[in-house]
Amino acid sequence: MELLKALLLLSGVLGALAEFCVIPKMDGQLVEKLGQRLLPWMDRLSSEQLNPSIYVGLRLSSMQAGTKENLYLHNLKLHYQQCLLRSTSSDDNSGCQTKISGGSLALYLLALRANCELLGSRKGDRMVSQLKWFLEDEKKAIGHHHEGHPHTSYYQYGLSILALCVHRKRVHDSVVGKLLYAVEHDYFTYQGHLSVDTEAMAGLAFTCLERFNFNSDLRPRITTAIETVREKILKAQAPEGYFGNIYSTPLALQMLMTSPGVGLGPACLKARKSLLLSLQDGAFQNPMMISQLLPVLNHKTYLNLISPDCQAPRVMLVPATEDPVHLSEVSVTLKVSSVLPPYERTVSVFAGASLEDVLKRARDLGEFTYGTQASLSGPYLTSVLGKEAGDREYWQLLRVPDTPLLQGIADYKPKNGETIELRLVRW
Repeated sequence: MELLKALLLLSGVLGALAEFCVIPKMDGQLVEKLGQRLLPWMDRLSSEQLNPSIYVGLRLSSMQAGTKENLYLHNLKLHYQQCLLRSTSSDDNSGCQTKISGGSLALYLLALRANCELLGSRKGDRMVSQLKWFLEDEKKAIGHHHEGHPHTSYYQYGLSILALCVHRKRVHDSVVGKLLYAVEHDYFTYQGHLSVDTEAMAGLAFTCLERFNFNSDLRPRITTAIETVREKILKAQAPEGYFGNIYSTPLALQMLMTSPGVGLGPACLKARKSLLLSLQDGAFQNPMMISQLLPVLNHKTYLNLISPDCQAPRVMLVPATEDPVHLSEVSVTLKVSSVLPPYERTVSVFAGASLEDVLKRARDLGEFTYGTQASLSGPYLTSVLGKEAGDREYWQLLRVPDTPLLQGIADYKPKNGETIELRLVRW
């Protein structure tokens, strides 16, 4: 009896200490500028540039794009339906130019839910089956004894479980078990650094499963995993306030906002301060990162898609006025040590040019080649000077001497005199 009283007392104390992660309202003009940066991307309707995350981010934000938003959803539907038709038939003329990944399909399902659509038709059943096949294939790649790795990533694995969950579709215990095992055994730590966005996505998926009481046999492990994810994210908070890095902070906050916990209040206020400074510096330019941040600034998360409010008032976005262009040049040195002979060359580009522009300039000058592949987060390097990134390898971008870039080639804008190294590394 005394033990029971002690446990109840401890539970009450912890409950009293638990706080919600609340992000106080930010300057309206800063948030509006963030939304405005998505508008040009909504005019890019090629299959390689359509991004369901843009639609999800806007629908969970305090802003809307009117008819442009409706047209974007229409084009998303055409693209994904054509590509899914192609994947289940022998017709190579379906109009689909790119193969849909599991993560891309999962984001599309979130976009449909953001429009208050629940999958129930034959087309919807086909999408659910496709995503479940993806998860089964990834589960096999991980292996019965967890000796392998997903073909894609645990991030896409967690995102796919989340997408099925918000549509109230059950996922087999064996599939969920792989993600649980990965969290329990610190599989999301690479080269000594926690992948905060992967951890957060797993936590969002587990929280959704817990709310629906799916996978009831796994419920104790799911509840424990949610606590584990929260603790890992809080431990990953830097002195500056961000979690992992500034671009993984939005997803981390989405996870932390889903339920109360000890120490969340001060941690989230600190994160808000780092986000505010980054917004003032114009750090968020990538549409994927913006679309993950907009819900947080509207006090929402992907879990709001379980019961979305499609009638909530949202302010109409108007295009931003373009700033005058000042044409000046900067010099940037490209360095590649992962090939023989090593490569190093200084090129001149206009100020404000992206790293991708620097690569194109070097290629135009001769003796430099590179290859890229499109993704929802932007293009990434697949080869440099004829050397392809192999299995579990990637081309890392660094500012010399040894500072990894947090942005991709299309988003990072080198400053005058910088040296950028392209380094082939394993993960």
